[in-house]
Amino acid sequence: MATTVLPPFECAYKGSLLAGVDEVGRGPLIGAVVTAAVILDPERPVSGLADSKKLTEKKRLSLYDEILENAVAWSLGRCEASEIDRINIYQATMLAMKRAVEGLSVPPEYVLVDGNRCPDWRWPSEPVVKGDSRVDAISAASILAKVTRDREMEALEQRYPGYGLAQHKGYPTPVHLAALKRLGVTPEHRRSFRPVEQALETSGVYGEEPELSYAGDLFENMD
Repeated sequence: MATTVLPPFECAYKGSLLAGVDEVGRGPLIGAVVTAAVILDPERPVSGLADSKKLTEKKRLSLYDEILENAVAWSLGRCEASEIDRINIYQATMLAMKRAVEGLSVPPEYVLVDGNRCPDWRWPSEPVVKGDSRVDAISAASILAKVTRDREMEALEQRYPGYGLAQHKGYPTPVHLAALKRLGVTPEHRRSFRPVEQALETSGVYGEEPELSYAGDLFENMD
């Protein structure tokens, strides 16, 4: 099946305080959903921006540093696993995006959001389908969010070895699902996600001994 190529995006806003927003981490079973907002400086362009998923890790890391150095403003937003469990992943993503924009040191005049809808917020904005490959500011946001979350997964792998988090970044791969069955559910897992919910029922919590399935005094008072 041929891939649909979308035309270059034309934004009605022509000023310089344009923020791009993107998220990483809606699908994983563990950790926060991470968002970023970036206002790029037209006088200090960052070359090579693209959808973070299509870049090599080396290129992402290089661009990450360039974005931090050259952007007018940037900010990260997030919702932790406990918040995701409480309000659901869609609402958590919208809230994390709002937090990212609120955190910008320079208020944007207009916001472009990757996807097909914007959060309910006070800034003039519009969604851009495939925006991470059509709008430089959104591409920059996707890179900041992905590098940040990937690093968090690498750190979690050190705290909870055996899940393979540094490799699959928390997505429900066969390796991750098998580890959940073998090791149980960590405090960082999203318990409202069905595979985690199932692992809680069958394998319990990470580091805790499973409860006995029979009475503790079954073998007492036997000759």
